[in-house]
Amino acid sequence: MNKPSIYGLTLDQLTDWLVENGQKKFRAAQIWDWLYKKRVTEFSQMKNLNNDCIALLEENYAIQTLQEEIKQVSKDGTIKFLFKLKDGNLIETVLMRFNYGLSVCVTTQVGCNIGCTFCASGLLRKNRDLTSGEIVEQIMNVQHHLDAEAKDERVSHIVVMGIGEPFDNYDNMMDFLHVVNDQKGLSIGARHITVSTSGLAEKIKDFADENIQVNLAVSLHAPNNELRTRIMKINRAFPLEKLMPAVDYYLEKTNRRITFEYILLKDVNDHKEEALQLAKLLKNKRHLSYVNLIPYNPVDEHNQYQRSTKEAIVEFYGTLLEHGINCGVRTEHGTDIDAACGQLRSKQIKKDKVRS
Repeated sequence: MNKPSIYGLTLDQLTDWLVENGQKKFRAAQIWDWLYKKRVTEFSQMKNLNNDCIALLEENYAIQTLQEEIKQVSKDGTIKFLFKLKDGNLIETVLMRFNYGLSVCVTTQVGCNIGCTFCASGLLRKNRDLTSGEIVEQIMNVQHHLDAEAKDERVSHIVVMGIGEPFDNYDNMMDFLHVVNDQKGLSIGARHITVSTSGLAEKIKDFADENIQVNLAVSLHAPNNELRTRIMKINRAFPLEKLMPAVDYYLEKTNRRITFEYILLKDVNDHKEEALQLAKLLKNKRHLSYVNLIPYNPVDEHNQYQRSTKEAIVEFYGTLLEHGINCGVRTEHGTDIDAACGQLRSKQIKKDKVRS
C-alpha cells in the first residue's frame, strides 16, 4: 500500500486525526517539531513519542514518498531536481538563489492541461493532481539537501509556478500553503510566497476571499483576446472580459499588488503595439500592478518561438514605463540546465521510452 505523506496534514488536521485514533492532542505539536524543526526522515527518530504513537504513524503515513532521480546544478547556483513519485510519475522542483534568500519553485500537477503553446510543462498532458503532501515534500527535500550541505541555509521563499495549474488543484494547494506558512512548521512568511495562475477567473475570486497575504501572479502573455487565445488556449474559457473583472475583484478585496507575467516571444507579442495595448489594459489598475517581462527560454518542441531581441525587450520595457506601468525584466536562472519548466521531465520520459 502506498501510504500518503505525513506532510499533507495541516497542524489542525493532524491534531484531529491523532485524537480520533486515541492519542493526546499535544502529540501533534511534537510531531511537527520533529518534521519541520529537527527535520527527521523516519518516525522512529521521534524520541519523545511513545511506541504506540510511532506505530500508528508508521502504519498510516510515510515521511519520504519522493525519490530523487536527477539533480542538475547550474553555474549560477540554481539546482533543478527531478523527483519520482510512488506511482512512477516524474515532477520537477527548482531551487534558485537570490540576494534576498533561497526560493523554491514547486510543481502542483503531473503534467498540465492548460496547453500554452510556448510551454514545456504542457508537452505532457495532465496525469493527476499532486497531493498536498507531495507538494510540501518538494520543499522538505530541498531543505534536506541544504541541511546536508551544512551551510545553515533555509528555504525562505516559495513560488508555486512549476508544472501544472495551481488553481486547478485548489484544495491541495491551499493545504500546502497553510502547512508551509504555519509558524510551528516551516514558518515561511505568506508575503514570501507567490502563486501563479494562467487565469482561472473564478478561482482568482476564491483566492481573494481566503484572506491570506500570499502573493498572486497572473500569466497574461498577451494584451488582446485574439493573440492570447492563439498562444494560450485557456483564454477560450476565460477571455480578458472574464479575467480582468476577476483581477479587479481581487484588487478591491485584498488591496494587494498583482504581478502580470509576460513572456516575450520574438515577432509574436513583443512589438510596441502590444506594449501600448498592455499599458491600456492595465491603466485603471496600474497602482497595484507589476509586469514581469520574461525572456523566452527556447524549447525544442516549440521551435516556432524564439527569444525576443534585446532591442525589442528594451523598447517594450521602455514603452510600459512611459505609460506609468511598473515593470521589470526577470533575471534568468539555470539557463545551462534545461531552464524551461517541464523540460527536464520531458527529456527524461523520452529517454525512459527509448530504453524500454
